[in-house]
Amino acid sequence: MKQRFSSLDVRVIAHELHNSLCTLRLSNVYDLSSRIFLLKFAKPEHRQQLVIDSGFRCHLTTFARETAPTPSGFVTRLRKFLRSRRVTSVSQVGTDRILEVQFSDGQYKLFLEFYAGGNIILTDTDLAILALLRVVPEGPEQEELRVGLKYSLSNRQNYNGVPPLNADRIRNGLQIFIDKSEEQAKGPGKKSKTNVKGSLRRALAVSTTELPPTLIEHALRTSGFDIDTPPSQILQDDLLLDKLVASLHAARRVVQDVEKSQVVKGYIIAKPSKGRQVKQESTANGDEGQEATKRQDVVYEDFHPFLPQQFEDDPGVTVLSFDGFNKTVDEFFSSIESQKLESRLQEREDNAKRRLQAARKNHEQRLDSLQELQNLNVRKAQAIEANVETVEEAIGAVNSLIAQGMDWVEIARLIEMEQSRQNPVAEMIKLPLKLYENTITLALGEADDEADFSGQETDSDVSESDDETKPMPKSQTNRLAVDVDLGLSPWVNARQYYDQKRHAAVKQQKTEQSSSKALKSTEKKISADMKKELKQEKQLLRPVRKQLWFEKFIYFVSSDGYLVLGGKDMQQNDLLYRRYLKRGDIYVHADLHGAASVIIKNNPSTPDAPIPPATLSQAGNLSVATSNAWDSKAVMSAWWVKSDQVSKTAPTGEYLTTGGFMVRGHKNFLPPSQLLLGFGVMFHISDESKARHFKHRLQDETDSAVTDRPSSEGAALPGEDNDFKEDLDDSDDEDFPDARLESASESDGDGQSPERANPLLNGATTYEAGSSADEDAQAAQQHDDSTIYDSNEENAAKGNKRHMSARERRLLRKDPATATGEESKDPSASASTDEDSPPTNPDTSKPLTKSKPQVRGKQGKRKKQATKYAAQDDEDRLLAMERLGSAAKDKAAADAQAKAAKQKALEVQKARRREQHLRAAQEEARRQEQRNRGDHNDNEPASAADDDEERDHLPSDTPLDALIGAPLPGDELLAAIPVCAPWSALARYKYKAKLQPGMTKKGKAVREILGRWTGPPGSGGAGGGAGGGIKVDPQSTDPEKAWPRELELLRAWRDVEVLGVVPVGKVRVVMGGQGKGGGGKGGGGGGGGGKGKARGGKGSKKAR
Repeated sequence: MKQRFSSLDVRVIAHELHNSLCTLRLSNVYDLSSRIFLLKFAKPEHRQQLVIDSGFRCHLTTFARETAPTPSGFVTRLRKFLRSRRVTSVSQVGTDRILEVQFSDGQYKLFLEFYAGGNIILTDTDLAILALLRVVPEGPEQEELRVGLKYSLSNRQNYNGVPPLNADRIRNGLQIFIDKSEEQAKGPGKKSKTNVKGSLRRALAVSTTELPPTLIEHALRTSGFDIDTPPSQILQDDLLLDKLVASLHAARRVVQDVEKSQVVKGYIIAKPSKGRQVKQESTANGDEGQEATKRQDVVYEDFHPFLPQQFEDDPGVTVLSFDGFNKTVDEFFSSIESQKLESRLQEREDNAKRRLQAARKNHEQRLDSLQELQNLNVRKAQAIEANVETVEEAIGAVNSLIAQGMDWVEIARLIEMEQSRQNPVAEMIKLPLKLYENTITLALGEADDEADFSGQETDSDVSESDDETKPMPKSQTNRLAVDVDLGLSPWVNARQYYDQKRHAAVKQQKTEQSSSKALKSTEKKISADMKKELKQEKQLLRPVRKQLWFEKFIYFVSSDGYLVLGGKDMQQNDLLYRRYLKRGDIYVHADLHGAASVIIKNNPSTPDAPIPPATLSQAGNLSVATSNAWDSKAVMSAWWVKSDQVSKTAPTGEYLTTGGFMVRGHKNFLPPSQLLLGFGVMFHISDESKARHFKHRLQDETDSAVTDRPSSEGAALPGEDNDFKEDLDDSDDEDFPDARLESASESDGDGQSPERANPLLNGATTYEAGSSADEDAQAAQQHDDSTIYDSNEENAAKGNKRHMSARERRLLRKDPATATGEESKDPSASASTDEDSPPTNPDTSKPLTKSKPQVRGKQGKRKKQATKYAAQDDEDRLLAMERLGSAAKDKAAADAQAKAAKQKALEVQKARRREQHLRAAQEEARRQEQRNRGDHNDNEPASAADDDEERDHLPSDTPLDALIGAPLPGDELLAAIPVCAPWSALARYKYKAKLQPGMTKKGKAVREILGRWTGPPGSGGAGGGAGGGIKVDPQSTDPEKAWPRELELLRAWRDVEVLGVVPVGKVRVVMGGQGKGGGGKGGGGGGGGGKGKARGGKGSKKAR
């Protein structure tokens, strides 16, 4: 099996890496093991992972691997010098097995060695070593490598160029090989290897180092050259030599053909496995899935960037092809890792089985020993009862000897002497005696042997001749040894053994009960440990899911099938507006600090179709939940406007920060939002499974009346259509019954709503569906003035009081009417920012700066000088300075020149800023006009890279019909996508958990939810229920149970891609089956509910 790269492999992999990694930046470096490292490269919307196995391989990978928790010293050095550096070149050093990766146009160079022990060396532009994986001492044909020394490239293979391939070079190489072989054959017992089979291949491998042996053999077979020809024969025949040179030129052409294409096709040589089944991960690509089925029963042996001729006609070899040499190498070595993983898993399973078998065997042995003890005690008691007289006689004999004061040793000798004389009583006593315990051991015959033993005792008068003919008595070894107490009678001794039997029976019963529980506990613990170990092992190698374009935002699919997107920060707010806010889309926001900018993507084919109220409400819930209302648990309202009402053009004298927008016209306020989110799972299904599901989106037939209206009416408010107004009013009243009373109470004559009681909301005019046309016109006229909107409603949080400048305060003191008139020019204007920045002055484009503290006495001095020189102009001031002297004159001239230069520079900067603002305003006006016309190519990106990204991630290509919440039997699940959305949008989801404002960090909450969904049995059901355990349906037909493919996709999630989905910081988890108290800290009990402690019973004090 191939273990490391050849020189051709290094050349091809360098060619592909140069095309894949150039212009990418190194985002981070990780340890996978002591010699395997993971380098992550990235740029916007494009990421690559490079695996480096020092001395063996280097390739891009599509699998996610577990990294070390803390970086090693070498990785720390690499991060210090290379992080955020751009890759500018990847090449091979000569024809040696060394790969050179250049960063920042050669400022840093990373050398990867794939020979011998291997090494990874980081140098600067002068090849001074900055860091290296292993220090190499100086040795024969080996230079010293350590930090601070120079890394030499001059001695590398063909560093100065590959020599020409001609007959003289081949002849010299073959002659050198023959000479070395003959010199080695001069030793005793050795033979020459010049005529051995395969000697030509070895000779050419030494002389033509730029060509690997497999390629040489391929070229010889292709050209029809006999590879078993001895080198000496080739040197003697010039025709053979010319034919050999032509074959080698053909090998070079193979290399040139390989390098012509940017993506090199790779081939894996595989052989049938012996009873081994390779578990393959299912992929989203159908072709890859078919290839996976073909690779189930094979073991990989070799890989090449070309198809070797020697394997084409071999029936025992399977050739697998891949588009891309990186994919080939990744598949080959990932298969090896999978084989190692399988062996580890099998070993752990065997260890777990052995532990379970040992526990069961120990349990059985304990029960057997207790049963044997009971049987033995019964036998002993029955033996005593069967030999009562004999036992009593033995006890009395020993007691009499003790009563006579005989020594214990003498008693034993006497018994031994009597046994030699075949005394029946003495033969029954077993030595040694246990007189220190006041017991003796008797060899008693059991109930079956009673007759034989009694006969032997009674026939003591028989003659010697009769004794010879009678059978010999049974020996003591065949009888039962019974300990009897010398102080008790035989019956009492038997009773003691019966008592011991009863105690053993009770102990056996308790042991059976406790042992069964202990055995179940042990089995459960071993199973849990094995599952935990298997889970850890499976995390080592899993495919990386390619994320959809909208997953970088806050996202969800509404209950009506509309895609809703929200910005996570100010930059994403701008990105949503400039790239994804199209004609017909809806912009949703809330006048709260930190509220996200949310857009609802309408159907591009029917941009004038109205958005359902449920989708608007869900988008408003998301915007309010991302604000500070989540932490304060305040129920607030959001509002929505059309896309043509939002722009980035600020009024004259004002400016917009990043993430800030201008909202012109009428704001449509939504009912108060409920602070309730949900964490769920969306499944991406295949195209074949789409027909099973129906997306609840507004159909084109129902929207025909709306789409046929003129474009001028399309820009008008929905309230201008009476029929649609009535439908919207009815639906709003049904969905939000509280809004009906509020709408009726807030209506007044001039169409303006009163100020809101909550200080977090701006005083704005609320659109009422039931108002008259005159009232609508009046409200629209009042809202024609622009509203500056940013996400952080700082001024609204201060009770809607605008910060006044020093100039305004002076005017207010002098003339209150004038100041009031200035402030009342735009009653609906409010300004805020999306970050914690100071409020801006609406009269100027510069932020307010805090004035320096006044020094005591300076102000009076300046007033006296102003009074003294009030009538003096600049010319008089210069004349006065001339009288003071030349030094003062020079200083005044220098100050005047500096002031003039500064004023000129300020004017230039002001003109440049004015031109920039003008260009930005013109560009924004052009975009707004194109958006209003419905041109979907309006937001051209600024660069070619962004243009490619725009083409690759068009919102119209979003597979919304392939994203479902509850799969049906027979669906092909391609991926599982985490989603956090308003709870009402997850009504039809199979996997969902409710999130409320709480004190649990979102990381802990998400891990708890995933633990209940994918944890061991008994921790929760598929839908999050507790107490029932995970019920898995192997046939994947029961929608109430978890399916194996679902669990496989959920367990493949990484913490990074899951935790970023939740847009709030602290939550309280409520899952089905655990009442109100599940999840976060501070939650109540599962079934108690309410405040205070409940008192029960008819006769309690509370009842009385």
